[in-house]
Amino acid sequence: MRLTHFGHSCVLVELNGSKILFDPGNFSHGFEGITGLDAILVTHQHPDHADPARLPALVDANPHAALYCDPQTAAQLAGRWNGVRAGDTFTIGNVEVTGAGGDHAIIHPDLPMIDNTAFLLGDAVNPAQFFHPGDSLFVPEQTVDVLALPAAAPWLKISEAVDYLRAVAPRVAVPIHQGIIRDEATGIFYGRYTDMAPAGTEFRVLGEESSVEVS
Repeated sequence: MRLTHFGHSCVLVELNGSKILFDPGNFSHGFEGITGLDAILVTHQHPDHADPARLPALVDANPHAALYCDPQTAAQLAGRWNGVRAGDTFTIGNVEVTGAGGDHAIIHPDLPMIDNTAFLLGDAVNPAQFFHPGDSLFVPEQTVDVLALPAAAPWLKISEAVDYLRAVAPRVAVPIHQGIIRDEATGIFYGRYTDMAPAGTEFRVLGEESSVEVS
């Protein structure tokens, strides 16, 4: 598996011969001009996960890419976008994809809930080689190999992220959703996740706009 982090929640996953881009939002950078994508997956409608200014050009540049997102975002974007609910399964080349979760984490009880579809990527032998939860703390029943861990958010405390990391207990965890904090502050969060990860979990920070093999 090859991962490229474009900041915040935008991650390119190259797995089993397919190139799948997650959550190209307005806090991310460097995904402009990418071609040859097999799929674009969007977890939910917030602009830091689906940039309304740059997403249309990305779709136009990848006319053969399959487009999947949560049902509410699919209705908003229309066109070729397909809504995915928890439990839905489909394939992208040799990659099996499973929708999970379904709801965005609670920001405040006074705010309306929105859809958030988490995505598991894998194959018949290991259906959870990579897991992107979007803005949720959904714990899948499958054993996760690589978790994209939300590191900081308006709806998230460090203690909740640590508990989530321990509940999922992946082999490798890579931080996402750090676009809301200054670079100088990431050590506060990353230090806790490194020190408090469960036994057997490696916490690994991905350099932005650089590809890394995770095996």
